[in-house]
Amino acid sequence: MWRYFWSEHPAFWCVCGYLFVEYFRPQSIYPAIDFLPWAKLFLLGSVALSFVDKKSKTSWSLLHFWLCAFFIQLNISILFAYNSWWSDFYYINAMQWFIVIFAISRIVVTRERMYIFSLVLFICSLKLSFGTALIWAGRGFAFTNWGIKGPPGFFENSGELAIQMLVAFSLAYYLYQARAKPLNKIEFFILGLAIVTPVLTVLGASSRGSQLALAFIMFLLVGTRIFKIKYLVVFSLVCIATWQLLPDEQKNRFQGMGSDRTSEQRLLYWTRGLEMITEHPFTGVGYYNFIPYFSDVYPNDVLFVNQRGERIAELPHNILIQVGTDAGIPAILFYLAIVLSAIRMRVHPDDKILWNIDKGLSIGIIGFFIAGQFVSVAYYPFLWVAVAFKLGMQAITKESKLKVEKYEQRTI
Repeated sequence: MWRYFWSEHPAFWCVCGYLFVEYFRPQSIYPAIDFLPWAKLFLLGSVALSFVDKKSKTSWSLLHFWLCAFFIQLNISILFAYNSWWSDFYYINAMQWFIVIFAISRIVVTRERMYIFSLVLFICSLKLSFGTALIWAGRGFAFTNWGIKGPPGFFENSGELAIQMLVAFSLAYYLYQARAKPLNKIEFFILGLAIVTPVLTVLGASSRGSQLALAFIMFLLVGTRIFKIKYLVVFSLVCIATWQLLPDEQKNRFQGMGSDRTSEQRLLYWTRGLEMITEHPFTGVGYYNFIPYFSDVYPNDVLFVNQRGERIAELPHNILIQVGTDAGIPAILFYLAIVLSAIRMRVHPDDKILWNIDKGLSIGIIGFFIAGQFVSVAYYPFLWVAVAFKLGMQAITKESKLKVEKYEQRTI
């Protein structure tokens, strides 16, 4: 695979480079190389080079329609924004994903490329989960208010890191299911780490939403087998062991859900956010305008002060309310259509590896959606990168069907 990678077109090198520097963050580990905007350079390079890459192509689908509709709606909302400065300043946070999806889904359209690209995601996720699990173990699995910090970037905050671990866990589990033969000791050890360490990171991250999502994911993975005594016993033992591993402070946070001050603030964000959507149903209050609008209109509902003693609102801690206040009810519908279309999209089961990667990504999206009801991550990579993977695999499936049809026509 390493030799094959270097035999590929530079467009593929660039898109792999983008994923690597965005997830692995070598520029954060080694500050000496942090002198260029590597992610932007690799991303723009991949888009430009894709037009001279013979393998690259865009295979349009209904999911593309929902994506275009969503991003167009975001742009319309900016025209009617409560405070256009906020929309302009944070514009790239959302719009970059349209470029990322275009690049990945256009370039990663062969089985070989998808295998290697998935391996890059797997290695980067394993690095994240292994390093952060070691941090939690190093402090004796103790509780801290900040949870576990990841590297600078999308996964620095504990809550966002935990959601990426949900995706990593799902992907690793299904890669284990995809094995074509018994694993040797090294393979078993690596896949074991890739399954266990994301769970440890989620438990240590102190993110209640992600922990609830992890429990739901585990239930989905067991499925109907839970009604068999053997699986029911194992599942129960895992749940008991997980609960015992949680620090007492985190258990108290679960028991206090809905009544602690953090929960009260989130309930106020959700209540007022729904009011904003009701009062501005077609375009919301404007892309990324929840903070200025809430701070100005509902100043008494901001329960916390920042380091300067100011009562400034945060984002709404819910992806649907975030999207709805940003761009109205149409944006919510388009966003839900993207999520559901991505989950339902399937590759042919004959390709066991791609089929399992696809299932892992689908479960990861479900985990993201559940955890996203408690954090503001609508414009983080979890959904958008998974969607790009899905579109690439759909293109591979379409190409396979065309080849089969052409072969059948020739034989007839």
